[in-house]
Amino acid sequence: MSYYETVFITRQDASSAQVEQLTEAFSGIVAANGGSVTKKELWGLRNLSFRIKKNRKGHYTLLNIDAPAPAVQEMERNMRINEDVLRYLTVRVEALEEGPSAMLQSRGREGEERGGRGERGGRGGDRFGDRPRRSFGDRGDRFGGDRGDRGDRGDRGDRFGGEREPRVHAGGEGEQV
Repeated sequence: MSYYETVFITRQDASSAQVEQLTEAFSGIVAANGGSVTKKELWGLRNLSFRIKKNRKGHYTLLNIDAPAPAVQEMERNMRINEDVLRYLTVRVEALEEGPSAMLQSRGREGEERGGRGERGGRGGDRFGDRPRRSFGDRGDRFGGDRGDRGDRGDRGDRFGGEREPRVHAGGEGEQV
């Protein structure tokens, strides 16, 4: 038998119980056709990259399947028929992953790194460490340090400091403005 990973997205207004019922129904189809579902992961309600059938969010579910190809084809046929399923993707893999998937691992790691939503850094440091923040006007040693005094605006040449050139209008002749 072959190994497959299937991820499917259900509508945002479906409850968690309905998503679990769908998962069990698809698992039953695979089992009825001589296969088995080794892992089921509910990734929860997540934002979609773009609208799908007027939905901006969807419930994501992962199934690891050990089954023959006809069992997976029957499951996909039922996913196409079911109006609660927005999208699905089945990929044949060499071996099934044991333990939590990358999506669940990243969710666990995200909270550990930041320490929750409250610890995003105060006014004393920047987000990369404990360096004190600089004000926008202070550039420190950037561009070689102190730039010295600036000259008068009159020393910029005729274009900016002297008299202005006459403007030419669409009517033809120029006039002094």
